[in-house]
Amino acid sequence: MEFIKTEIDGVWIIEPKVFNDERGYFFESFKQAEFDKHIGYHVDFIQDNESKSSYGVLRGLHYQEGDTAQAKLVRVIKGKVVDVAVDLRKSSPTFGKYVMAELSEENKRQFFVPRGFAHGFLVLSDEAIFTYKVDNVYSPQTEASLRWNDETVGVKWPIDVKDVLLSDKDLNKGLSLKDAKVFE
Repeated sequence: MEFIKTEIDGVWIIEPKVFNDERGYFFESFKQAEFDKHIGYHVDFIQDNESKSSYGVLRGLHYQEGDTAQAKLVRVIKGKVVDVAVDLRKSSPTFGKYVMAELSEENKRQFFVPRGFAHGFLVLSDEAIFTYKVDNVYSPQTEASLRWNDETVGVKWPIDVKDVLLSDKDLNKGLSLKDAKVFE
């Protein structure tokens, strides 16, 4: 696997070594020791999640506050998405900035989003199956959302805004960066 640093400290793009032949392909999608070595610390993933979405679905920008924050290792099994991590660490030099990565069944990339970030993705294909590992359980009491179109953050989503499909929660309950609870 190749671990690629992004512009934001702690967020990584991971590209597997894929072995293709006439039968199909094979690759290692996760190897704990190698992951920890490159990330620089141990992440104890405790749960895998999967979602299926259609073109234009935007899920995010979500996070959990305080001690219930989650690190995520995400990838796409089918289709194509752009994945976004927004730095909510107040003490970080990149506070309020975001990094975006394209994840697809073709590139087989993974995106590591550490604790202290809001996370979301937008589906660019007809359908996408998205899977991710988390290092903490879901806590509805501490769940929070950053507004997907917050002007301060300024995520440049790559489709027309009229084609974006949002849940009621993501449409109406996301906070602006200035009003959001952030991490130290």
